[in-house]
Amino acid sequence: MQSLQEKASEWSGVNQADAFAIDTTNLFQKLGLQTFINLSTNFYNRVYEDEEVWFKSIFVNSKKEEAIQNQYEFFVQRMGGPPLYSQRKGHPALIGRHRPFPVTHEAAERWLHHMQKALDSTPDIDADSKLKMIIFFRHNDLPKLLFHINCNLCYYLLFLLFKPLIDFAYILCFSGTPRSFLWLVTS
Repeated sequence: MQSLQEKASEWSGVNQADAFAIDTTNLFQKLGLQTFINLSTNFYNRVYEDEEVWFKSIFVNSKKEEAIQNQYEFFVQRMGGPPLYSQRKGHPALIGRHRPFPVTHEAAERWLHHMQKALDSTPDIDADSKLKMIIFFRHNDLPKLLFHINCNLCYYLLFLLFKPLIDFAYILCFSGTPRSFLWLVTS
């Protein structure tokens, strides 16, 4: 069975060694906190000004300032700096934190497009660091978002598979009208 990292390499076309080249250099020490703040600000300015309504709608319930802070704190933590994100919000758990958002392959590609533009418009990021970061993002973010989509599909298929069995169990156990699974769990 393939590991999630192997699947990420397969899905993204990026091998693991290239994806984790960001770990060979402490990018936080090299670039500094303000560079990560600038990168996330550039990124979210682009996202919130996106002309595609379907893409902007993903972020409609998020405050831009909070999104910027969440992102730069995560990047700082992941790229060699202090654990700012975990200290404020707990474990990153990216898949779980992104579960409420309607993310598609197209949205993930749009995210990467804006991140590439943000990297290009942040002058304090050298070419080598930009390359390491975008390769890391492509390897990790796109597959995780697609994994999220696959998880939702699996939950739905499991529900469809087991709903008739649950209804049948109610009929047998209660000799009456099937009730919802929620009723059984909460009573």
